[in-house]
Amino acid sequence: MANGSTADPARTTASTTDRAPARHRQPSVTCVVVGGGPGGMIAAYLLARAGVQVTLLEAHADFDRNFRGDSLHPATLELLDSLGLADELLRLDHYRARYFRFHTPTATITTTDYGKLRTRFPYIALMPQDRFLDFMAAKAAELPTFTLRMQARVTGLLEDENGVVQGVRYRGPDGEHELPAALVIGSDGRFSRLRRLADMPAESFGAGADVLWFELPRRTRSDPPDADVSLYFGVGGYVGVLGRTDTWQVGYTIPKGTYAQARKAGVVPIQDFIRRWVPWLADRAQLLADWSQLTLLSVDIARVERWHRPGLLLIGDAAHVISPVGGNGILMAIQDAVTVANVLARPLRQRGLVSEAELARVQEIREPAIISVQRRQIRTERRSAATLRADKAFRPPLPLRLITEVPLVRWLSARSNAYGPRTPRLDESVLTMDAS
Repeated sequence: MANGSTADPARTTASTTDRAPARHRQPSVTCVVVGGGPGGMIAAYLLARAGVQVTLLEAHADFDRNFRGDSLHPATLELLDSLGLADELLRLDHYRARYFRFHTPTATITTTDYGKLRTRFPYIALMPQDRFLDFMAAKAAELPTFTLRMQARVTGLLEDENGVVQGVRYRGPDGEHELPAALVIGSDGRFSRLRRLADMPAESFGAGADVLWFELPRRTRSDPPDADVSLYFGVGGYVGVLGRTDTWQVGYTIPKGTYAQARKAGVVPIQDFIRRWVPWLADRAQLLADWSQLTLLSVDIARVERWHRPGLLLIGDAAHVISPVGGNGILMAIQDAVTVANVLARPLRQRGLVSEAELARVQEIREPAIISVQRRQIRTERRSAATLRADKAFRPPLPLRLITEVPLVRWLSARSNAYGPRTPRLDESVLTMDAS
């Protein structure tokens, strides 16, 4: 289990002034990317590196948010390596997770061993997302075709009389602005404002649990050296533990819709669960002393039926919300960005626009992989919900314990999670600015 974007209980709804009719606006830039998460940042970087004039709008003043997804999979690291960025990125502090395990009262099962993969990067790099985004923003800023505007909150779409999106209206520190563009890419997360403005609702497929995230200090000398990424099952629940360089990130799972009850009960039940079922963390469970130390991740699995409108494309969680199970959200968003570059970079550079058929092609390529991942996550969520309802601890069946002892099974699990289904490879020829 890995984490994703946290819920925003204060998010606003679209107002009647969100849409601004426009006629024959001359684009100020070729492409506007809304949302500076991993998918939006990589899409903006790749398009700018391909010679497309890109402006990235980020609503916040910085990228520092609690408990956003931290997982950089081998496929992502290989992409960055092909761009000449991986070695420098990995000089920043990060934790290399080789294994995924789950622990029960009767057995510890290793399901995944990334060390068996044939790659320069046989691990998941767990790096705080703001560190990764700051790094990518600095690299993008070196490109003459890239502009980053922070504290730029989109308030409306610019459309012509036929409903073709021609840019955005946004509010910055110095007031309201219009930014005409040939293409708007929405990558502003699971609570996407752009999705609401464009009237492109997402269908939810449900989730059985939410997660309360917090941190506990790491003690290198005494903590398990190979804890990496683990689930610990107890009576009526489980926690996820992810390694960081100086802390452990802990996710306590609660049944969907029970946040109010959990908050009323306070932190004592969580402390007790940690002491009982993760005994090597028992000596610091009391450091979770106040509810303010917890961050709620409202888990969902959802997908927009049509990811595009003329002049507009949604990617990442804006188009398809991924559960935190497996830490696939960042991987899926970045692979969307790769497909955006492969399909759209040339027409944007050569014609200064893209057709709706080209936007549809992005969804056509990526949707089968997203459906595959979400179906697997729906099955996992149903099993998780059953675990949370049970009054006894989960006990893995003997066949599962036996099959996961097979190295090939651990390798297959690692490869599936490391690369995802239908892995897109970057067409590096699109990054040549004068390519035909």
